[in-house]
Amino acid sequence: MKIGELAKATGCQPVTVRFYERKGLLATPERTDANYRVYSTKDVERLLFIRNCRALGLTLEEIERLVQMIDFPEQDCSDVNACLDRHMEEVDRQMQALFLLKQALSKLRGRCAVPGAVDDRPKLTHLLQ
Repeated sequence: MKIGELAKATGCQPVTVRFYERKGLLATPERTDANYRVYSTKDVERLLFIRNCRALGLTLEEIERLVQMIDFPEQDCSDVNACLDRHMEEVDRQMQALFLLKQALSKLRGRCAVPGAVDDRPKLTHLLQ
């Protein structure tokens, strides 16, 4: 598949694909006789992995370490494990914050069930902080 097809399949822009190639996160693709880049399903999987890592807040350097661990599984991965532990702790914090927000929204919804029940905007603002 060509770069546009890879971009469409992964929700990336072609410029992003080329950026990840320059950074070494995505392998340099084969080229056609017309010099078009040619990508495989392995490239789709790698690009989706990179996007998921970015969505989880991993830096490019952290993703590079993960990619190295995947590509060379015999390497020591203790630094990668420490990085993943930090990110899992952050996910736990975010989940707790979302849980508290959900509770506040549920409380607000209950108060809004009765017309005129929410007449104090400062209290409403406080619920959502």
